[in-house]
Amino acid sequence: MPRARANGIELEYQIFGGPSAQPLLLIMGLGAQMTTWDEAFCAQLVDRGFQVIRFDNRDCGLSTWMKAAGPPDMASAFSADPKAAYQLDDLAADAASLLDALNINAAHIVGASMGGFIAQLVAINHPDHVLSLTSIMSGPGGADEVAPKPEGAAILMASPPDTREARIEQAMSFRRVLIGSGDPFDEARERANATRAVDRAYYPLGTGRQLLAIMAATSRVERLKQVRVPTLVVHGVDDVLVPVENGRLTAAAVPGARLLELDGMGHDLPKRLWPQIADAIAELAERSNALPMT
Repeated sequence: MPRARANGIELEYQIFGGPSAQPLLLIMGLGAQMTTWDEAFCAQLVDRGFQVIRFDNRDCGLSTWMKAAGPPDMASAFSADPKAAYQLDDLAADAASLLDALNINAAHIVGASMGGFIAQLVAINHPDHVLSLTSIMSGPGGADEVAPKPEGAAILMASPPDTREARIEQAMSFRRVLIGSGDPFDEARERANATRAVDRAYYPLGTGRQLLAIMAATSRVERLKQVRVPTLVVHGVDDVLVPVENGRLTAAAVPGARLLELDGMGHDLPKRLWPQIADAIAELAERSNALPMT
């Protein structure tokens, strides 16, 4: 896959669909590689008229790792090399810079979990790059963020295992917690996804730094009130990591935002809901296209 020089680092990315379609940038969450955006979901977006771009955030996947060595714990993620620390605003600048590197003036921005935090900040800090905003299973951050349920918080505090097999099993255990009540646990599919992610790139130190950036973020509620692009907020009612109240707060903050709450959905993008979510994103794009040129 290609890499782009963006905001002073290298970002691994992949594009689905042709250049004449509407550009849509997918931003993934904490420690999650771009491959977490399933190719079949990307294909559904392509079928709805988008050119889809997915990429690895810094410190994740095959994009730049901000520090190549060190013990995989959160304390060392910051104190061992303060120059490697960054804010969510930096991740938003990465995304905007990637669009510049691809010669895309503006795109529909879709973010999931931490990717939703980043997508919100792209809309806030780089509004000229944004045609519409979709925030999925995300929240307003800072003091306004509703804390995870105990079982969700336990995932954030888990120590990284030492062996490949243990890493795969840990990923499987996380998925069992995060999937909502409306979706049976697909052992074979989840194991295949976990194995692919571990074998492609495993960098818990980077995940620790991303988590520190989340923890350092202030509330975006007041700044979200200034967002003027069509906005969609998608949230699962069963989310234990970013409870649904966070989606409600986000939607309430953005003028005219649509809130789509999905029963039986956890902190997950279940296959059964891909058409509904893709349709909602396409409808949002239609709203954006109907706006007068400024």
